[in-house]
Amino acid sequence: MSGHSKWATIKHKKAKEDAKRGKVFTKLIREITVAAREGGGDSAGNARLRLIIDKAKAVNMPQDNINRAIKKGTGELGDGSIYEASTYEGYGPFGIAIMIETLSDNKNRTISDLRHLFTKMNGNLAESGAVSWMFEHKGIIRATGTLTEDELLEKLLDYDIDDVTLDEGIFSIECPANKLDIVKKTVESLGLKIEASQLEWVPKNYVTLDDSSKSESVYKFLEMIEDLDDVQNVYANLGD
Repeated sequence: MSGHSKWATIKHKKAKEDAKRGKVFTKLIREITVAAREGGGDSAGNARLRLIIDKAKAVNMPQDNINRAIKKGTGELGDGSIYEASTYEGYGPFGIAIMIETLSDNKNRTISDLRHLFTKMNGNLAESGAVSWMFEHKGIIRATGTLTEDELLEKLLDYDIDDVTLDEGIFSIECPANKLDIVKKTVESLGLKIEASQLEWVPKNYVTLDDSSKSESVYKFLEMIEDLDDVQNVYANLGD
């Protein structure tokens, strides 16, 4: 078993709250648009688009919103905005390593906003490669159900599962990136409800701070980053 990230649990809860306010829709629309532009508007032949649509449906995004975002991506509808994906790396308070995924139509604005936050919180926005070696790109599925942790792990042994953890009633299933789609379908077939399914940057090792107030200040910083309009996802190597 690997370490555990409280930030992952906080993010999951925050996503649900953001969904209630419709805030998450804007970020998902960007993701759908880019996925459709790069891989086509047919989700049956575009695994990335299929995953994002599933995520959008999980937060009750109206089908009309999804369809419009796909059409923007394929060029059937145009608003002049071209979003580009970028990944940024840095060190937050107390040396915590951070990976940030963005979708932006203005990279200068994105970098300026990130640098301002990092400087404000005594962090450092670093060069590419500075912290990415501390992470692995993996498939993560979050689901709820009545199985025990050991029962679920046993049923998934044939799929090269890296880890299964249970926290506050939510299973986190970690698998190789190229197995995400098939593992998700298998988890669904076992009767579990999928809460989220996506590719994430997972720390190889977690850092634990010696003071809970320090940890809370890092979580606050991570939330501030995630609340930026251009930021899609934030990952950190801070453990429980």
